[in-house]
Formats: sequence, structure tokens, C-alpha cells
Amino acid sequence: MHTLYILYSKGLDRYYVGETEDFDVRLEQHNTGYFKTSSTSNASDWEEYLTAVCQDGSHARRVEMFIKRQKSRVFIESLRGDSQKLSSIIERFM
Repeated sequence: MHTLYILYSKGLDRYYVGETEDFDVRLEQHNTGYFKTSSTSNASDWEEYLTAVCQDGSHARRVEMFIKRQKSRVFIESLRGDSQKLSSIIERFM
């Protein structure tokens, strides 16, 4: 199983969407600058905004890419307030 995740940084006032097999390890990596050239390396205050379990890595990546293609902060924030909307997106890419 893979986890789709959305992180939020108060310092940058930005969201980051990703997927991983181990969310806790990945969050630690984002906050310690493990990914030197990634957009998350500019902050160390990333926190969990939203997570969702997906079937596997391929499924999680499809959902991740859909969310990223929206290029919308409003869309990301709507996912947290509407669990049915997120569930519907996850089911669409199964």
C-alpha cells in the first residue's frame, strides 16, 4: 500500500503533493532537506495536511498527478473539507 500525501508549510504558505510507501520517513526527509534540489528543501516546517491510502505506487502516482494538474490551492483545500470528493478521485484512478 502507498500513501498519497499533501504537506503544508506555514513559513512558505505552500502545499506539496507526493506519494510514498512510508509517510513518516518521507515527512522526516522533507523536513531535514534530504531532497536537496526539491521544492520542499526551502522549508523545514512541513506538516501533514492530508493523507489517503492508495492500492499501490502506480495508483498513488495517478492520483498525485491529477491533483498536481489542477494547479489550484482552492482545489487542495477543498479536498480536506470534503472527504467524499477525495474518495471519488481515488476511486476514479483505480
